[in-house]
Amino acid sequence: MSGGPVPSMKTLPRPNFWWASLLLATWFGVGLLPKAPGTWGSLAALPCAWLIVWAGGPIALACATGAVFVLGWWASAIYAHGRNDPGEVVIDEVAGQWLVLIVAPLDPALYALGFVLFRLADITKPWPANWAERHLPGGLGIMADDIVAGAYAGVVVWAVADLVMR
Repeated sequence: MSGGPVPSMKTLPRPNFWWASLLLATWFGVGLLPKAPGTWGSLAALPCAWLIVWAGGPIALACATGAVFVLGWWASAIYAHGRNDPGEVVIDEVAGQWLVLIVAPLDPALYALGFVLFRLADITKPWPANWAERHLPGGLGIMADDIVAGAYAGVVVWAVADLVMR
């Protein structure tokens, strides 16, 4: 395979999952599901986060979030190939959702709250998430708005967890 950019999904008869950038950008194909790919991406992030925290604690999830952010920056830049945040790119939702869950204890209710709050913040894009999406170039712009949304949602989840776990 050449080192050139990945063609647009519109030009491919079927996804070629041998492209690492396609595999990562769509979070192993989750972003290709019909209707609301961002929600599917966030939902797919939940069991992965649970397993990472269960196996290695919140520090492991923080490290995984950083790794997914860097890989997502690269993969989404290649996959998007000049397009602004294609819907099927959901690795940004994974990174943002994991950022929220770093502060959440392993509790289904707090994970559900984190999911809802992240989706709300990701959809409404409060400042500076909306600025990041519009002004940061390529893969960084695709990833950064979800990190900001995750930080906002994470603060609320942390506060709720602190109140509930007292």
